[in-house]
Amino acid sequence: MRIAWSGLSRLGRDVSLSAIAAGFVTVLVGFASSAAIVFQAAKSLGATPAQIGSWIWALGLGMGVTCIGLSLAYRKPVVTAWSTPGAAMLIASGAGLPLSDAIGAFVLCALMIVIAGFSGVFERLIGRIPVSLASGMLAGVLLRFGMGAFSAMHTQLGLVLTMFGVYLLSRRLLPRYAVILTLLAGVLFAAVRGLIAMEGVSLQGAVPIFTVPTFSVAAGIGIALPLFLVTMASQNVPGVAVSRASGYDIPVSPTIGWIGIVNLLLAPFGAFALNIAAITAAICTGREAHEDPARRYVAAVAAGLFYLVMGMLGATVALLFAAFPAELIIAIAGMALLGTIGASLVAALREESEREPALVTFLVTASGLSMFGIGSAFWGLVAGVVTLLVSRGSVAAKR
Repeated sequence: MRIAWSGLSRLGRDVSLSAIAAGFVTVLVGFASSAAIVFQAAKSLGATPAQIGSWIWALGLGMGVTCIGLSLAYRKPVVTAWSTPGAAMLIASGAGLPLSDAIGAFVLCALMIVIAGFSGVFERLIGRIPVSLASGMLAGVLLRFGMGAFSAMHTQLGLVLTMFGVYLLSRRLLPRYAVILTLLAGVLFAAVRGLIAMEGVSLQGAVPIFTVPTFSVAAGIGIALPLFLVTMASQNVPGVAVSRASGYDIPVSPTIGWIGIVNLLLAPFGAFALNIAAITAAICTGREAHEDPARRYVAAVAAGLFYLVMGMLGATVALLFAAFPAELIIAIAGMALLGTIGASLVAALREESEREPALVTFLVTASGLSMFGIGSAFWGLVAGVVTLLVSRGSVAAKR
């Protein structure tokens, strides 16, 4: 009891407005950027509107519980997310299978994640990635968000310029609150100019619907296995790399294992795959969350609370996020990640002996290359590791 009270007391001392703002932006960016893919994936499997609401409830609950629980347990920012590449894969490979078979595949995928986590196999593999390559990968992943903040000026010059001006002034005068002030400025500008479309937004709670899983060879091979591989390679690998590149060495095996357990419990309700976040995690691990790295875990806890709200309200949250102009979401994401992009580039290029492999990692990741359903973050790391091994072999041969 005393330990629990001590933990709550510390959380109370560590709470800051900047961390809460970072948590909100994390959810805003994560949900607004890929919710449409999840909706489409559910529809492709024959889910009804009520079942789609259950999917959002399960995913929101899963992300909320894992963000809060793991971040409080480790006192480090642990941000989780649904597998966006996994959802995209479901659209292509789930057609023609009964929804119950797909749910069974979600259960199998979660079981494989649990085994990969608690067995330590995944951690042993990920532990071999140098920090310079992880930092290069992180910079490459986030580059399009940084560039997007300014390319959005093509369509909403006034909105983005206003936000950037407020960001610069806030970084100078109130650096801890730069992100939330920039977001508020963007929302105010959009509201005054009539850019927020609130028509059709109404309060609707999500109702969890349990679907009895059934198991088939077709769903196991066609959904469960590729969903597991895509989630681990495209999401968990860069997710762990992002955390380490940001200076947080989280316990990988139990983290993956517990995410898998939560995923397993919620799979019958539509939680297809949960994983460690990469892009959105960078918002909570950067200086915008708090100047003190030891207090940034609060941002992940706040993100978890917002995810719980998102899950409970389901469709309402989807409509609310859709009401904001896309440029506002793009701009706030890019500006919230500027510091992290800069720090990642510095870390990637610091060691001269690893500079070229890190640069290759950065460029391949930033290119958006995708093969076999696996995204550029994974292939960037592969290219960087190959370059590093070849360069070290060349040095050894000269000696």
